[in-house]
Amino acid sequence: MISVENIFSLSELPVNSRNEIIDTLVNAANVRVERIVSCGQKSPEGFWYDQQENEWVILLKGNAILEFEVSGSIELQAGDYLNIPAHQKHRILSTSENPECVWIAVFY
Repeated sequence: MISVENIFSLSELPVNSRNEIIDTLVNAANVRVERIVSCGQKSPEGFWYDQQENEWVILLKGNAILEFEVSGSIELQAGDYLNIPAHQKHRILSTSENPECVWIAVFY
């Protein structure tokens, strides 16, 4: 049976979580799709993501600032998306709290 869910349905999520909430929506051999909900979280000082996979990410709700080791920071608003190549070091400088950030990340 095929079930329909809504990407903005946040009713099952913990209230006031200190961590981002990550739900894996699809996990196949060469691709993984995640819904990420952020509410004020940011990367720890001095921490950089250095991923083995490419990541295509879209911010569906909220706003955020990402920083790239090589090219500096960029601001994202709802609807903005980008592709982050594997091993492109990056970090999250800020995420909005009201509204919370709802992301879709596709790792391939």
